[in-house]
Order: sequence, then structure tokens, then C-alpha cells
Amino acid sequence: MPDMSKKYRDEVRPALQAQLGLKNVMQIPKLEKIVISTGMKSSAERDAFSEARKHLAAMTGQMPVITKARKNVSNFKLRVGMQIGVMVTLRGARMYEFLDRFVHNALPRVRDFRGIPSSGFDGRGNYNVGIQDISVFTEVDPDKLKYPIGVNITMVTTAENDDEARALLKLLEVPFAE
Repeated sequence: MPDMSKKYRDEVRPALQAQLGLKNVMQIPKLEKIVISTGMKSSAERDAFSEARKHLAAMTGQMPVITKARKNVSNFKLRVGMQIGVMVTLRGARMYEFLDRFVHNALPRVRDFRGIPSSGFDGRGNYNVGIQDISVFTEVDPDKLKYPIGVNITMVTTAENDDEARALLKLLEVPFAE
């Protein structure tokens, strides 16, 4: 069992229940999934998608899927079925392992890091943060990066609102800028 999962079960759940004044344990917010995605130009070279896929697989421990366009957009010269990005959805043990590595290893390696912005909440208890360069992850070798790759990380929670989600993520040691 990952350390972050144990921390959630043993420390975070009781603290959240007391902090939010919840009577039923099923009301306690929890992390449902983490989605890591990156978008690429549709005119990008074909090996850019395979490289992004390889690096995301190294970061997450799970093979990502290549996303394709669902509609035509003439202004972007985009057609149905064209490859536009790479994404992976993490749940369970892999999700907690990734969150642990993200919070304790990757974020401290970001240059001039003072915390992640707390403006990434969407109003429904989910949090989005963008990382401009994936070389902050220790699993990615910066010498093997041919193309600059940035990722969007979405943390989906069962929280009813942003305040509950912020309390959950703070107790999970996510460093927010004050």
C-alpha cells in the first residue's frame, strides 16, 4: 500500500471528518482519479506522439492513450480522427504513488517554486495544475527529450465544493501558494 494511501486512511480522513463536521464516513471527500494529459500540434512529427507516450508512461507507470479529434475545426486545420494529444488516467495505488512523487519529488525541482496556485479549482471540487516541463520528474531523462513537453494534471475529488477539496489536498501535503 502506498504511503500516501496510508496517510489518507489513517490521518486525513479523521482530520477531514472533524474539520468539516461530517457525521457519515461516506461524506468524507476523497481523491477519485488523477488525469495527466498533454496536447500537441496536429502537424507535429509522428515520433513526437510516441516520445510523449514513452515519457508519460515512465512518469506514471501506466501506458497512456493517444487522443484523437472528435470534430473538424477549419481554423486549426483539424480533421476528425487526427491525433491531438496523449493522456493517462490513474486510479487506486498508482494514483497515490504518483501524487506522492509529484508532491515530494517533482514540485521541489521546479525553478523558483513557491507553491502551486490555488486558482486551479473549477468550482466542483476538482483541481487543475499545469507543468511546463516534464523534466522535473526524476523518471524522465532530460537528455533524451527531443521536444519540449508540458502536462496538465487534473485531480478529481468527490468533494462538493472547492473549500472541501482544498482542505483535502492540503492535508495530502499539496503545497499551495498563500
